[in-house]
Amino acid sequence: MRESLNAALQKTWQEWEIPRDAEKSWPELAKKLHADWWQTPIGRQKEIDASIAAKAEFEYLYDKPHDDKKIVRAAGPFTVESLSPHGVLGVDENDELIDGFKEDGTEYGAKQSFPQMILENLKTARVQQAHKEDKINFTALTPWPGDLVCAEGRYMEGDTEGIPERKAAIFIGPEYGTVSRTMIIAAAREAADLFDVLVVCGFAFEAHASADTMTLGRLTVLKVNMNQDLRTGNRLKSADQGNLFVVFGEPDVEFRERKNGQYEVEILGVDIFDPRG
Repeated sequence: MRESLNAALQKTWQEWEIPRDAEKSWPELAKKLHADWWQTPIGRQKEIDASIAAKAEFEYLYDKPHDDKKIVRAAGPFTVESLSPHGVLGVDENDELIDGFKEDGTEYGAKQSFPQMILENLKTARVQQAHKEDKINFTALTPWPGDLVCAEGRYMEGDTEGIPERKAAIFIGPEYGTVSRTMIIAAAREAADLFDVLVVCGFAFEAHASADTMTLGRLTVLKVNMNQDLRTGNRLKSADQGNLFVVFGEPDVEFRERKNGQYEVEILGVDIFDPRG
């Protein structure tokens, strides 16, 4: 049919070059050949669809459901996003790893590591606590050569004169993963003898790492939730700097066993605040 159509129109069309619609100036024979040509793939596709419909399982999806006021919606519309778990190491023209401590800060800014990026933002963003007026303002933040503790921070607790300066150990959780209680305890043991506070920064915390603050010996452990905007790296300049590091409140719950063998959980309350408010 393609050869006959080309002969009728004096063309050399390949299969993918044949237009979808026939032109009015074509002769009747060419129009008929053109119509027959397009009926062939359409008929083949209908046979494929019929075969799938006869053998494959299917399920109807509704994008405009009817409202039922008697049903409580547990979740609203949402999207699913993914972040690559793969990091990129900076190399020079000789394929040698770049030493960030030897590079100029401006030149190395685009290639800095994840902990370096977090510490840079921690210097300027500060840590927001449960009350809007309570912030941890680090007067100094320097790298620390520890296994888990990566930096030492110094800050004044309150504005009253005469209060001694406090030392905080900074532990940064995994870039892609959750902070476990085992990690916190290990970091606390490392910081117990030299620091007053352990600041644990993480994007997510396991359930067993409970309570927003806890005490291990003389060391106070402060859990700080990092904003997901920190994953954008250098593109964070236009983001809200006041909500990057927040000591978050977890729900206060009671867990009870009922007589029928079932269990119930009662939420007693949760402290929610907006540092930007």
